[in-house]
Amino acid sequence: MTARLAPIAIVLAALSLAACGHNTEQRAATGAVTGAVIAGPVGAVVGGAAGVVADRASR
Repeated sequence: MTARLAPIAIVLAALSLAACGHNTEQRAATGAVTGAVIAGPVGAVVGGAAGVVADRASR
């Protein structure tokens, strides 16, 4: 059970960190760094995109 919850918790943490910042650049950068720490270069791209989406959703 714990083996299933760990990846879900990591994804939720990454998405919540992608929403940190005051503008699009800050949110994209925070998401990219978080994604890079979790999943490497592919995670950086996904995290950056999540930051942009979070910024657009907050507007």
